[in-house]
Amino acid sequence: MNNHPTAGQAIGGQVSGDRLTKEDVARLLSDPSPNGRSELAVKVAQQFTGAALSDAERKLAEDIIRVMARDAVVRVRQSLAENLKASPSLPRDVALTLARDVEAVAIPVLSVSTVLTDADLVEIVRTGTDAKHTAIAQRPAVPASVADALIETASEGAVAALVANSGAELGEKSLGRVIDRFAGSEAVGDPLVHRTKLPITIAERLVAVVSETLRQHLVTNHELPAKVAADLILQSRERATVSLFSGENDEGALERLVAQLSRTGRLTSSLLVRALCVGDVAFFETAMSYMGNVPLTNARLLIHDAGRLGLKSIYDKAKLPPALLPACRIALDVLKETPYDGEAHDIERHRRRVIERILTQYEDLAAEDLDYLLAKLGDLMVAEAA
Repeated sequence: MNNHPTAGQAIGGQVSGDRLTKEDVARLLSDPSPNGRSELAVKVAQQFTGAALSDAERKLAEDIIRVMARDAVVRVRQSLAENLKASPSLPRDVALTLARDVEAVAIPVLSVSTVLTDADLVEIVRTGTDAKHTAIAQRPAVPASVADALIETASEGAVAALVANSGAELGEKSLGRVIDRFAGSEAVGDPLVHRTKLPITIAERLVAVVSETLRQHLVTNHELPAKVAADLILQSRERATVSLFSGENDEGALERLVAQLSRTGRLTSSLLVRALCVGDVAFFETAMSYMGNVPLTNARLLIHDAGRLGLKSIYDKAKLPPALLPACRIALDVLKETPYDGEAHDIERHRRRVIERILTQYEDLAAEDLDYLLAKLGDLMVAEAA
């Protein structure tokens, strides 16, 4: 007669000082059906994590768990993993066994287990499947060494999950490597742009590789240098600028853009002058309407008033610096005097005339605005010559 306690008796606290050997546990677990072993795995795991066990009881539970972690039936191992994945008491060797198992067993443990070390996770990144990579990338916290291993090894989907994870430790160098590997990927670029904080160097690199919509998010949500921000805003308005004179423009989208720029402190007088210099009258009108709290129709009437008082009136109402008013007036005058001619490079020539007039007639530009306009002038002349 076998006098050993059953698994339920042993874990339930009724075992004597004698302890089941590994061989005993193996025999015990070889008898039930797969369904029975799966149910036993759940029960053992729940009692292992939820009860205060004596040393003997815990040792017995660990013996049973170790055997179950090598059960031939995936369902048994999966039940064990699901119910022990968050246990801080799970022996590390068992956690590793489960983490190296097939995906159905490994993913629960890889997703949340705190027993696995950084080195364990890096090893699994280097040898594991895409699904395992994604599970690691989505952990509540991903240390820098693990994140770097994922960036070097994992697929686009797993790296997209990593950069979308606010708990992932991603420094400037790591983010730069992400751009190196996935510069053309919208799946990676979207969550990357939407990270709460990006180093300026990374935001500037993203400018060249993401879509127009994502560029707009970069401008309004990250601390890009003024010149880069202005360039991005005006580039994102390029299509609207071209369509302005055919009467096509999405006023609602433009109003939302202006409001967002205002909230982030980027709706500056310099930006308004620069917008006029590239012919974006609609942006200027909408910004003045917003800043002066004047209906857009009224703002347009004041801005384009044949007299000299309308523009000054709304400019003062918008509380913009008086020193830049002449530059705005010059730009608007040139825009009225020289419509697009429809020939090759007409947009570049039109913008060049605006900038040249401001540079020759207006002397009070800030140094950064002067540098910006000179650089733009050079770009336009190169474009015309091409």
